[in-house]
Amino acid sequence: MRLFALSSVSALVLGAGAALAGGVVSPVVDVAPVTVTPVAPIASAWGGAYVGGSLGYIFDTEDQVGFSEVIDGEDVGLIGGLGDVGISGATAGLQLGYRWQRGNWVFGPELGVEFGSVDESIDIGDPLLGRVESEMKNIATLVIKTGYAVNPQTLVYGTLGVARGDFDYTLSTGDFSQTRGFTATGAAGGLGVERMINPRTSIFAEYQYRDFGNERVEFSDGIDTLSTRASMTMSCVKIGANFRF
Repeated sequence: MRLFALSSVSALVLGAGAALAGGVVSPVVDVAPVTVTPVAPIASAWGGAYVGGSLGYIFDTEDQVGFSEVIDGEDVGLIGGLGDVGISGATAGLQLGYRWQRGNWVFGPELGVEFGSVDESIDIGDPLLGRVESEMKNIATLVIKTGYAVNPQTLVYGTLGVARGDFDYTLSTGDFSQTRGFTATGAAGGLGVERMINPRTSIFAEYQYRDFGNERVEFSDGIDTLSTRASMTMSCVKIGANFRF
């Protein structure tokens, strides 16, 4: 009787173990593969040659008019305070450059040229003695642009280099009118931001300051000679686009 009872208990335990071992199966879940989209390396985003164009405006110039009589090649007796003939006006420009990129840093030379209607004229004297006009013919700049890519599409940069400008200065008094052209070379520096809109095209906004110093200009009617000093310092803002190739 006891043997039968033990056999029955053993059978029950073995049956329960078999049920626990084979009766419960964990569900199988299919996991979708994770796709990683490759990101273009920032090191190649800005490098290479480019060409572009811009529209701008020159302002914040100051050129106080004053004249001296020239005697034996020397300036004698300055008459100043005749007015301000600082130039201003709209410009259009072209630029050509090349950039290298090392990590987030971008640098390279840029050559630019600007033309436009940039001038100013004033009447001098009370009563009226004459008229003075100053005009920019063109400006060429050669700068090094150094920037930092804050993200693959946005570049913040600075510029530093030289500027060379061609100008006309005109003095008119009564029946006499004479225009003297001169070329001045000075320093140029500025700040800008550029935004890439596709792999080959970017747009930018830039501020640049230029200082051409003072240039001596002479006027003569064959008998008397007057001299003045043209002061050419200016600020320029511009917007434009660059195209990589």
